[in-house]
Amino acid sequence: MKYFVSIFVLFLALISCSNSSAQLTIEQAFPELTFQQPVDIQNAADGSNRLFIVEQRGIISVFENNQTVKTKKVFLDITDRVSSGGEMGLLGLAFHPNYNSNGYFYVNYTTNSPSRRTIISRFKVSTDPDLANKNSELILMQIAQPYSNHNGGQTSFGPDGFLYISLGDGGSGGDPQNYAQNLQSHLGKILRIDVDKTDLGINYSIPLDNPFRRNNLGYKEEIYAYGLRNVWRFSFDLITKDLWAADVGQNAWEEINIITKGGNFGWRCYEGTHSFNTSGCNAANYIPPVFEYPHNSEGGFSITGGFVYRGSKVPELYGKYVYADFVSGHIWALELKNGKAFNDRLFTKAHPVSTFGIDEKKELYFANYSSGKIYRFKTSGTKSGKASLPEKFELHQNYPNPFNPATAISYKLQGASHITLKVYDVLGREVATLVDEFQNAGIYNSQFSIPRLAEDARRGRKRVNSQLSSGVYFYRLTAGNPSAGLGRGFVETKKMTLMK
Repeated sequence: MKYFVSIFVLFLALISCSNSSAQLTIEQAFPELTFQQPVDIQNAADGSNRLFIVEQRGIISVFENNQTVKTKKVFLDITDRVSSGGEMGLLGLAFHPNYNSNGYFYVNYTTNSPSRRTIISRFKVSTDPDLANKNSELILMQIAQPYSNHNGGQTSFGPDGFLYISLGDGGSGGDPQNYAQNLQSHLGKILRIDVDKTDLGINYSIPLDNPFRRNNLGYKEEIYAYGLRNVWRFSFDLITKDLWAADVGQNAWEEINIITKGGNFGWRCYEGTHSFNTSGCNAANYIPPVFEYPHNSEGGFSITGGFVYRGSKVPELYGKYVYADFVSGHIWALELKNGKAFNDRLFTKAHPVSTFGIDEKKELYFANYSSGKIYRFKTSGTKSGKASLPEKFELHQNYPNPFNPATAISYKLQGASHITLKVYDVLGREVATLVDEFQNAGIYNSQFSIPRLAEDARRGRKRVNSQLSSGVYFYRLTAGNPSAGLGRGFVETKKMTLMK
């Protein structure tokens, strides 16, 4: 309990912090577009620069990621299968890492026909890239829901290529059946499955290192982590690969967790770090949240999980976990340093944020559930904003690694310079030039994509070798003239692995 008290004291100090990021503003990302109760924002990572917006009623829209865009298209309409309203509906969307080649995407929705349940299913795009094949549905999982609330809803591929799924504790209040602590139930959990293989009798397989695989106690083998009340949104940090999950609280506390494999995060024994129903519980078994805030006007009443920002347009947010509260409308940025949490309120009573999402360049967006508008953050370029620019040149490890068919490479520039980012094979032969241009100081992301190489080769855009085999490759960042000495140039090389 001493640990819990120290967390609480830290929280009181953090929640009183001032709005030190006032140089940020919010703007409509697509002023001409409006959506009905948007609940998810996704991109297909296929090089098309499109965004996909999920509407709770059962519609996925697609459009070009351009602020002047005036029209959207219906990518998928399954309103005839979705039961929506309250916390039910079409809740999550995830594109397969190999979407460019297989056209598969996955959805998480609820239905009342013939009984209330969550469905995890796969669809495939049609010959028209802006239209899914509605009749291609393959149901992977069906989980009975005892109540209409606490359905979770996030569905995302992790850096390991497996599909992660969040499910709430089944609903009502206080988890009356204690599903979150019951390993024989899928409810109150984050699940992990392999959609590229099948096991006997199911349309997926259990990853070999799932914590409860092949147990003889009747535990659900899909479980990755448990003791969660209602994780509405989780996300992976593109650099560290940490899994951040915002868990909606019961009566008093909202919490943020960093999820670990096999971890028990305490519900219903604890709400955040505070006792809730501790009958038969052992505090030593639980992992406390990295941060929590109380139910009041200064905090809020229903957390909306976001992302660790890894884009380049808002350097003030780089490396911080941006999240919101749906009821109070506050938006914050949380940063962890040496195990301590530093929380900065960015905006007060801004929007009823239902979800966050990123585009192919890792820029961050959020949806206003009431107005149906999509927003993004914008830096004013003030002196305080510039102070957050990188203090040195730095090349990050690619993500994911190993990869197939694409991986992201991020880097920081201390000052303006001519930049080249190239990929080489083990014999030192150039495979591709990803960047060759003058860039200002800031944080940048680039993508190395095998399908993109093939498309460039096919269209004659670049002379590249698109027939790459599995193995080790190297990527090198060069800024300015490295031979001129320190301070006048920079070069760094890192290794990555392609696995086919």
